[in-house]
Amino acid sequence: MNTIGIDAGGTLTKIAYTNENNQLQVRHYPSNDLAQVAAFINTHPKINTLGMTGGRAEQLNLLLNESLTRHFVVEFEATFRGVNDQLKRQEGSLERCIVANIGSGTSIHYKNGEAYTRVSGTGIGGGTLVGLSALMTGEYDYHKIADLAETGHRHSIDLMVADIFEGMEVPAPLDPDLTASNFGKVGLKPPQNYAKADLLATTMGLVGEVVSTLSIQLAEQYRVEHIVYIGTTLDHNTKLRDVIASYTKLKKKTAVFLGDEGFSGAIGALLYAKEQVSCV
Repeated sequence: MNTIGIDAGGTLTKIAYTNENNQLQVRHYPSNDLAQVAAFINTHPKINTLGMTGGRAEQLNLLLNESLTRHFVVEFEATFRGVNDQLKRQEGSLERCIVANIGSGTSIHYKNGEAYTRVSGTGIGGGTLVGLSALMTGEYDYHKIADLAETGHRHSIDLMVADIFEGMEVPAPLDPDLTASNFGKVGLKPPQNYAKADLLATTMGLVGEVVSTLSIQLAEQYRVEHIVYIGTTLDHNTKLRDVIASYTKLKKKTAVFLGDEGFSGAIGALLYAKEQVSCV
C-alpha cells in the first residue's frame, strides 16, 4: 500500500488503500487522537503517497513525516469520486440520484452525471444520534448505541398516525404506519422509566426519518428514483438503515446503501492521489 487515501473528519479519520491483491481495505480512527493515525502512517515504510481530504487534514499533516508526498483534494470532490467508484462496482452506476451524506450532520447533494450540486442539509445526523442518546441514557459509545437500538421498540414512545385515529379508519392519503410525532407519547402520560433500548431505537427513528424525509422531498423535486445514503453513521447500524429503507420505500423511492458508505471520502482521496501519481 504505497498510496493511501485519508479523510480526516470531525469525528472519525478514515483510511482507504489497496492490498497486494488490489483489494480495497478500509479502517478508521477517532479524530480526537490524530497521533494514532499518524503513527499508523509513519510506521509503514511502504507508504510514500497520500491523498488527503477532510476538515482535520491539515492538523494531521503536521504530524506526518516530511518525506511523504501529499495530494490535497476538496472534501466534496473526494466524496463523490468515492461514491461514483462505489456505484460503478455495486449498481453499474446511476446517472441521476440524490446523495445523502450522514456524518455529524447531514449534507444532501443532487448527482447528474459527473456533476454534483449541494441542494440541502440539516444539523440532524450522527452527532445528534450520539448526543441525544448520551443525554437520555448515558451511553456515549456509538457501537453500543447501535447494538442496543436494534433490540428496542418505538411504539411506547412515538405517536403514530394510527394512534391518533384509534378505533377509526385512517383517512386517505394518510398512512397509519407513519410517525405523527417523534417522542409524542411521552407528553401524553405521567413520567415513567423507559427502557434504554427503546429510547435509543426511538432516537434512531427521529434521525432516520428527518434525513430520509428531506432526501425524499429532493428526489421528488429533481424527479429521481434513487437515493444513495452514505456516511459513517450507517456503519454497523441496522436499526438506522431499516428506518431509512422502510420510510424511503413507503414514499415510493429506492434507497441505495454502499458497502463502505462511511469511507467514500477516503476512497475518493485514494483515487485522486493515484491519478496524480500516474500523471507524473
